[in-house]
Amino acid sequence: MPSASSGSSDSSDSFRPVPSSLRRDADFRRLWLGQTASQLGEHASLVILPLLAVLTLDASAGRLGVLRAVGQAPILLLSLFAGAWVDRWRTRTTMVLADAGRALALGAVALACLFGRLGMPGLFVLAFAVGALSVFFDVAYQASLVRLVNRDQLLRGNSALEGSRSAAQIGGPALGGALVSLLSAPIAAASGALFFALSFLSIRRIRRAEAVPKRPEHPPGVGHRIHEGLRFVARDRVLRAVCLASAAFQFSFAAMMTVYLLFLPRELHLPGTVVGLALAAAGPGALLGSLLAARLPRRFGHGTVLVCAAALGDGMFLCVPALHGSSAATVPALLAVGFVFGFGGQLVNVTIMAVRQAVTPDGMQGRAAATITFAGMGLAPLGSLSGGFLAGEWGLRTGLLVAAAGMMLSPVVMAFSPLARLGRELPAPRGGPTGG
Repeated sequence: MPSASSGSSDSSDSFRPVPSSLRRDADFRRLWLGQTASQLGEHASLVILPLLAVLTLDASAGRLGVLRAVGQAPILLLSLFAGAWVDRWRTRTTMVLADAGRALALGAVALACLFGRLGMPGLFVLAFAVGALSVFFDVAYQASLVRLVNRDQLLRGNSALEGSRSAAQIGGPALGGALVSLLSAPIAAASGALFFALSFLSIRRIRRAEAVPKRPEHPPGVGHRIHEGLRFVARDRVLRAVCLASAAFQFSFAAMMTVYLLFLPRELHLPGTVVGLALAAAGPGALLGSLLAARLPRRFGHGTVLVCAAALGDGMFLCVPALHGSSAATVPALLAVGFVFGFGGQLVNVTIMAVRQAVTPDGMQGRAAATITFAGMGLAPLGSLSGGFLAGEWGLRTGLLVAAAGMMLSPVVMAFSPLARLGRELPAPRGGPTGG
């Protein structure tokens, strides 16, 4: 891939994405720090908003499912548009605007809590706003690395950035749960706004120009660009398998998490702080997964790592319905489940992202990422609603078991797809449109 031209006085005209040079590069540090703060705010808010609904507004299982579905609905509604947008504009600009908007939205939650005006309708609106802006940030984040590093370094670059996301997974849920439980709802919401503001300040200081794909003299309309992205992904066997596996996982994971957030405080009688710790346990596992993600696929093959890591991580939640009460073994068991899930999930995330970026032409990166997000995470709102239904109709324990079993569909899909046959080297880019 052509390297990005420098917009500063740095003597180097491109990223040289080996770990040591990435650490020395000022613009990469700004991206890394901004992404870490943004992910910390996102993971904290994913716990803060549902716990606010459950503990402060006494939301039922159905309402919690609706809240999570509303927050995830923008993935289904806006992903394809976001992909077409990102392929024509600077990812830095998109991420900065998304961070500013999310900071304002969570600030509004904090003010509503402070003045006693927070209700479920307002929480629905603000959750939708945060989710919509997160769609644009995530699509831009996935496309940004490809414009800044060489293709043969994508695995290492993704491993470095995913490591920061792992660090956010460690602190975000624990921070969110602790603030809601120990301090106050306004402080909990304000903490998320603060992290998004920090990300805004860091990313906006990036000076290096991006290698944005050249626009044609008469660019096609948004609908045409979206159709190009859909057609490109649908015709590629590897990317089509990624979509199917992602859809199976995201639907079942959304259902499982809806039940899980009710199961821990109501069935196991755990306080908010412990709930946050149980969720944060995925962070250390994900950090280990990030460290090994640049090595294991090159040793055992990308396909083997994908299938085994998905089966190991997703299968751990089948153990949770067997737990009873807040016994001495309950919390360590939950921590172990979270750790292994984080480890396997991060191996899958880094490897899948590297495969997707490797087979996609530069001018299709945003649309390919958005199409896969649309096809996969677009089912998350339906999964959240299904989780609320399962919890309400079948009970928390049975509902959790059914949702956890559904997560095993993802490694099964991978095992019977071209993904399982990927070797030690990343596949070559496919042909496709390169302009916007």
